[in-house]
Amino acid sequence: MSALPRDADPVRHPWRDGVLIGLLLCISVATVGLVAHSMLIAAGYGGGVVVLGAVMAAGLALRPRPAVAELAGPDWSVTHAALDHDSVGVAITDRAGRLVCANARFTEWFGTAAPPRLPLGAADPARADEAARVAWRDGAAHVNAVTAASGTFSLSVLRAGRGEDHLIWRLAPVVRADPVADAMAAIGGKPGRALGREGIQAAVVAPDGRILIANRAFAARATGSDAGDLAGSDFVGYFEADAQQDIYFAQEHGAGLPVRFLHVPIADPDAGEPVDPAKVPSLFLIIDSNAGVGDARAGLPQIEALLSRLPLGLAMVDRDGRFVFANSAFLRVAGHDGPTPPPYPSDLVIGEDKGALADAVRRHTQGATTSGDVAVRLHATPDEPVLMGLAAVRGLGDCAVLLSLKDSSEETRLKHQIAQASKMQAVGQLAGGVAHDFNNVLTAIIGYCDLMLMRHTPGDSDYDDIQQVKANSNRAASLTRQLLAFSRQQTLRPQVLQLPDVVAEVSTLLKRLIGERITLEVTHDRGLGAVRADPVQLEQVLLNLAVNARDAMADSKVPGVLKLITRRVTADQVRAMKNDVLPIGDYTALIVEDTGHGIRPAQIDKIFEPFFTTKDRGKGTGLGLSTVYGIVKQSGGFIFVTSEPGQWTRFTIYLPVHVSNAAELAEAARAQLPEPRRQKWTHGGRVLLVEDEDTVRAVAERALVRQGFEVVTASDGEEGLETLVRTYEAGGKFDMIVSDVVMPTMDGPAMAREIRARRPELPFLFMSGYAEETLRREINIPNMHFLPKPFSVQQIVTAVEDVLRGVAT
Repeated sequence: MSALPRDADPVRHPWRDGVLIGLLLCISVATVGLVAHSMLIAAGYGGGVVVLGAVMAAGLALRPRPAVAELAGPDWSVTHAALDHDSVGVAITDRAGRLVCANARFTEWFGTAAPPRLPLGAADPARADEAARVAWRDGAAHVNAVTAASGTFSLSVLRAGRGEDHLIWRLAPVVRADPVADAMAAIGGKPGRALGREGIQAAVVAPDGRILIANRAFAARATGSDAGDLAGSDFVGYFEADAQQDIYFAQEHGAGLPVRFLHVPIADPDAGEPVDPAKVPSLFLIIDSNAGVGDARAGLPQIEALLSRLPLGLAMVDRDGRFVFANSAFLRVAGHDGPTPPPYPSDLVIGEDKGALADAVRRHTQGATTSGDVAVRLHATPDEPVLMGLAAVRGLGDCAVLLSLKDSSEETRLKHQIAQASKMQAVGQLAGGVAHDFNNVLTAIIGYCDLMLMRHTPGDSDYDDIQQVKANSNRAASLTRQLLAFSRQQTLRPQVLQLPDVVAEVSTLLKRLIGERITLEVTHDRGLGAVRADPVQLEQVLLNLAVNARDAMADSKVPGVLKLITRRVTADQVRAMKNDVLPIGDYTALIVEDTGHGIRPAQIDKIFEPFFTTKDRGKGTGLGLSTVYGIVKQSGGFIFVTSEPGQWTRFTIYLPVHVSNAAELAEAARAQLPEPRRQKWTHGGRVLLVEDEDTVRAVAERALVRQGFEVVTASDGEEGLETLVRTYEAGGKFDMIVSDVVMPTMDGPAMAREIRARRPELPFLFMSGYAEETLRREINIPNMHFLPKPFSVQQIVTAVEDVLRGVAT
């Protein structure tokens, strides 16, 4: 029982009220006696007051007592009743991800699993996790479709609760289109009545000949009454034929007009459904043929009027393959201008597909009623094949084939995006692998050049040649860095920064780079959020985009303009964009716009591919924009390009706004401190060097030995582990481990875990051509350091000395 509220009235007791009234009466009588100086008057007055007091006490006793307020505890049955829904699964989770409650439908579909950890399809758990993160951040999230064993569902997540510490999950089944049910609903509803008013009888018939539904006009002619339910009856039994093979309604006994049938199989070829009329339900439209007058097209105007109102692209052709009718939706999807169709369907397609379409139409005009589809390329979109459906019809005079076209522009756009993303991912993996292997070769070349330069002095005949070899090796190393940037496998040094600072740092260099004929305009928005990225790589992004802009404006007869714009983009603005790629959130945008010749639409999808260039042969490697793409994506951002050929091109980069935590603020403060002065290392040390590439291992060994280190080598992780165990068993030791990452049999991280289990104090220096972030995701142990390939002799010596000195590289 909850405590009584402070403002609640207590329950009054009659005896307590009587005592109070008695005290008041005594005081009143005493007062009257003193004033009147007469006991007789006081007694009379007192008697009257006693009677009045008794009446008041009785009234107080009979007054209804107010109810005592209580605070009710939570009644979970009310919550369950509110969540109960026959067609939607609902669950509530708390901030810790625990299932608070769920309705019966949810437990029937998913058991007691707590969202987002539901038994979903391969890619759907990640989408559910992302929806949870978005809901905690933005208040709501939605996923169009997730797949489970119990079906396909749409998922919506809503943040709720007094402290906004709960998520409400709703999963509703995705109802697949049912053409048969749709047709039955139409014939039994308003469209069926509209057909009846135009004199058209309609019925949906199952493959075995049973009527599934018919409109009232059909029932009236078939039975004489429009109130009958013909479902389940035999469709053919309502008709009969005379000696001339004209068909009549049997109920009219030959007194009515002969009829003709328009037979349309109810199937969707695009959905992979069977289109054999003997296996699917059919829609029959029955019209009077007016055989006595000889007009076989009596019902055609009504059919055309019906088809013209439908949103589907439909057309009819005659037995000669000529268009009889085409509705506006068909002409729009076909890309044909004007209200009337061309003479033949083949006039809508490119030359290579004309013969195939004409043959398909001819096949459907002959023989039994069939349906199918043919892939064609329209004049309007020659690069995008579309499916044109064909269905043979009978009983409409000259009309022989019904054509259909589906507007699949949105589906095609999504297919292009998925294909482009998959291609970029595959090319990125290939580029990263090539760059990694090439880095090993460059490490050996640069290392041997350094060792030879130590034996030569400037002026020697070979000194300049060796310098040229090293310089070209460094150029090749820069190309591998660009490939790693595109594949998002380069090593970044991210910092929390403001984009205007990066733009200001590189503006002077950009002005010299673009020349005097191009004007640089810089505009910054107010209230920009900080971003977390590598400032050196962002400067590389600006330089690459500026070089492309300069080349695009080089041939212009008028001075060009290069604009650098930073802009604040809020989550509401992103939501209004309705961009399928850009997640909802706060961003800081960097816009690079030029007034050059623009990019042709056919090239926009390819400009971020490595080695793709629109410049003349020998001018450009084709890696500039692919490097930009890789840096932006590795920084967690998004890049989009829009262009108007002959006028301008705009690259827009969205970087998510970063909110610094306490650890990052402390790290930034430490970065401001002056770097301690390094002293030359003179203590030597014993190093275990593990590298599977013989040339790289030889270069690293010679470099360290020349510096005074004792080096023991191994060719893979297993040999390195065995060497360490034998050394320590014999009473020896190592001061540090220098190891490659990717090796056969046992790689570097696996070896490191085994060694750390035995010798947790040993520091590790990993050498790799892959990104440091990738390595730290695989193994993140204390006192682990990183040296990117390719490296010079001096760089590996400095790295080893820094580790032994205790200064992180």
